Amino acid sequence: MINIDKAIASAVKTGKVSFGANAALQSAKTGKAKMIILANNCPKDIKEQVKFYGELSKVPVMDYKGGSMDLAEVCNKLFIISALSIRETGDSEILKAMESSEMQEHSGGT
Repeated sequence: MINIDKAIASAVKTGKVSFGANAALQSAKTGKAKMIILANNCPKDIKEQVKFYGELSKVPVMDYKGGSMDLAEVCNKLFIISALSIRETGDSEILKAMESSEMQEHSGGT
């Protein structure tokens, strides 16, 4: 199984990533992102809007297990990150990790 934290860090280092809730919302509306990741303490209204527009534009939206400080640590940034949009994955296998985690949720998560 692919480690989500390592996949996110790899996407930040080698791919094209935008940080912030406004960028995530814009990416969800336009469908330009390949994936959007939201911290668990992202404001509820932003989370709902990003998920809504993500469904419309068929952009996968993932709820990160940690808070914005944890997400910033994974991305090796000195500022908190409530949301990030991955436009190009680079060397990361984050999309495969997302698919495998969805498969486990549907099969019971064993």
